[in-house]
Formats: sequence, structure tokens, C-alpha cells
Amino acid sequence: MQERVLVVDDDQAHLTMLVTMLSSWGYVVDTAMDGTLAVQQVRARPYDVVLTDVRMAHMDGIETLRQIRSYNPFLPVLIMTAYATVDTAIDALKAGAFDYLHKPLDFDQLRQGLERALDQSGLPYQKTTDTPPKVAPAGIIGTSQVMLDLFVMLEAVAPSEASVLILGESGTGKELVAQALHQGSLRSKQPLVIVNCAALAESVLESELFGHEKGAFTGAQRQREGMFVQADKGTLFLDEIGEMPLPVQAKLLRALQQGEIQRVGSDYPIQVDVRIIAATNRQLEEEVRAGKFREDLFYRLNVIALTVPPLRDRTEDIPLLAKYFLEQFSQRNHKAFHGFSPRAMDLLLRYAWPGNVRELENVVERAVILAPGDLITERDLPMGLQETGIDHFPEVEVRSLEDAERKAIMRTLAEVDNNKSAAARILGVSRVTLRNKIKKFGLED
Repeated sequence: MQERVLVVDDDQAHLTMLVTMLSSWGYVVDTAMDGTLAVQQVRARPYDVVLTDVRMAHMDGIETLRQIRSYNPFLPVLIMTAYATVDTAIDALKAGAFDYLHKPLDFDQLRQGLERALDQSGLPYQKTTDTPPKVAPAGIIGTSQVMLDLFVMLEAVAPSEASVLILGESGTGKELVAQALHQGSLRSKQPLVIVNCAALAESVLESELFGHEKGAFTGAQRQREGMFVQADKGTLFLDEIGEMPLPVQAKLLRALQQGEIQRVGSDYPIQVDVRIIAATNRQLEEEVRAGKFREDLFYRLNVIALTVPPLRDRTEDIPLLAKYFLEQFSQRNHKAFHGFSPRAMDLLLRYAWPGNVRELENVVERAVILAPGDLITERDLPMGLQETGIDHFPEVEVRSLEDAERKAIMRTLAEVDNNKSAAARILGVSRVTLRNKIKKFGLED
């Protein structure tokens, strides 16, 4: 597969020269004449490297670099400028530039820089901001605005004694949010007990929650304390509460209202002090209207509602999550990976993630196990993801170096109305060298 380069420059003559030159080196080349368009193109299709000018009218190269790196931190960006200053170079490197090239370009240096960038692609270069991200609670990873808003809510709600209902699709990390609520509460030194309501039949769930007396039913050979008792003075997390049968819902409501439970087969109530956190991927209002969930219980649980966003609504967190999972599974499988190729990360960013963070975790684990090298490439991802990145853009024909030079000189001279001094400056050669090339290629006329 040919590497695809995006060249960003608002100087048409210089842009034309670079397209011709890079094409002759075997690259597929796309162009953009301003930074805004470049960012849109990076989001629209996969690239292996970006080469951008600094001074442009609508968005300068440093801001273009920041926005590209914010979208895909594994995509190397080379900065070029005719107005080199120490401050500009520092700004570019701090923003995550892979390299910094001076105009007029030294073509050997440019070629080496591109090859180096491609060899080292997959390294997440410096972050695009000097401000450290807010430390997320309970290991929740995210710097997107929707996640930062969630962290603010967690910080406010966690110390309270209110019941909390966590809403969100499967795989979004609702259990991590429950753990964060417990860790931030005054009950943090007491147990957090987790119950998956969807995994247990009605009779088993009732016994698990409230306990049972010896002989209460066939097989009850001894008294059992339930999870309410285990969570006393702590927190009980009821995952997938929308799956809880109606008879058990009634007993749960009493526990919330009265602060007491009753073991199966017992005539005596037991006082408990438990904070309830519940989670569901269902629309409980619809379940209430359908008669499948008690309305009074819904309002008891829904004192505070927190929504965990799906991964498709926080794509800027995908590089952070993917890097975290890569480090975890690399260590677990005794392998060493230094990152993702730009195209692999582009596929991860483009995919819809119906299974959310859990699906991303599984994809990275699979890639770590199957990848032959130390870099996760697009070939190491499942076919379903690879198909999201298939494009049908025309490939640029690869020409000989002499043909590329001839056409670059022709186009540049045409752009500057045959002003040979201006053409020499754009092409990065002396006027004598340009005159000799014009003679060599028979372009005197």
C-alpha cells in the first residue's frame, strides 16, 4: 500500500512543485490550501503523514498542527516555513510537530524527514496542550467535554447519600462510574457490593439480595446473609436493574423506604444502612409505561440521574483509551508495543463502536495477541473495522525523477509568469541551477 501524504500550503506554485516531487518519490499526494480544509480532510480519510506550511491565511500551520494532533496523535506532522524563528520552532515542537523544515526546502532533507516520520509513525508525540488533563476518578479515562462534565457531576454527587441512577448503553463504563461514586462518598471505607440483576433468576436474585433462612426452600441447608447485609454501612450497586422482576422490585422498594429487609423464609425484619446505586441500558420511563417497572421504585432510584455517553459521542477520547488498553494488554501478554500506525488509529476513530468502550478494549486485546511486530497496524484490526477505512480515491501516477523535475519547473514558471528569479526561490535552487535545468529539459521557449 502506497503511503498517503497531505500537503498543506496556500502558495499554489509551491504546492504544485511539492505534489510533483512527492509523487515522483512514490507517495500518493493530496493537497489543501488552508488549515481548515486540511483538518477536514484528515477527518475524512486516512493519511500516513502531513506536511504543512506555517503562514497561511485562514488557519496557520501551528493551529492546524494542534487540531490534527488533537484528532489523531499518532499522525506525524512536519512543519515547513520560510520565516524561521526560534519561537516558531519551539511552538511547533511543543504542539507536537515531528520535524521542522526551512524554506527553500532541501529536497534530500525533506525526503529523509518523510521517511523518518513514516518509520517512527505510531509514536504518540508530545501532547497538544500544556494543561494536564483533569484526573479522572476510579480509573475513568477521558478528556472530552462530555466526560469532563460527567466528572463535575460525580464530584458533586458522590459525597451525598442520595440514590443514583446511572444511564447508558452497554459497554460505556457504568460500573466504573458506580465505583467513582462510592470512592468519593463518606462510605468509601466500607464495602461496595455489586449485583448483576440480569444474570440471576428471580428466586436466586431474591435470595442473593435479601438472604434466606435455613430450610426456606429446597437446597437451603444453612442460613445465608444477603448482599444488603454485606453492604451494610456501604454501597450496593444494582447493575442492569431494568431486568429485575416485579416481585423483587417490591421488596427493593421497601428496603429503600424503610431501611429494612427480610430474609426469605423469615418473619423478622433486619435494619440495614445502605446507599443504592443502580444502572441500566434501558429506557426505564418506557418500562414504567409498559408495566414492566414500578413507577414508585423508578422515582426512588432516580433522585440523581447520570448519563454515561457512548464512545461515538466522545471520539476524542479514543486515542487515550486505545493507548491505555495497549499498555495493559502488552504487559499482560509480555509484549512491547510503541503505538498504533496513523492508519490504524484513523480506523479506530472512524468506526461507530456499537459495543462502546468494551468493544474497543476487546479490539485492542485481539490486536496485541495477533500483531507480529511492535506496532499495531490496520492489518491487525478486525475486518469490520478495516472496511470502514476503504476509500476509492484515485491514485497519483508515479513518474520518473526527471519527469517530475521537468513538470515542476514548467508549472512553477507558469505560476510566476516566467519570472525565473521567483521560480528559483520557490523551487529552492539557485538561478544558475534553474537556468541549466531549463536548458537541459528544452524549456527555453
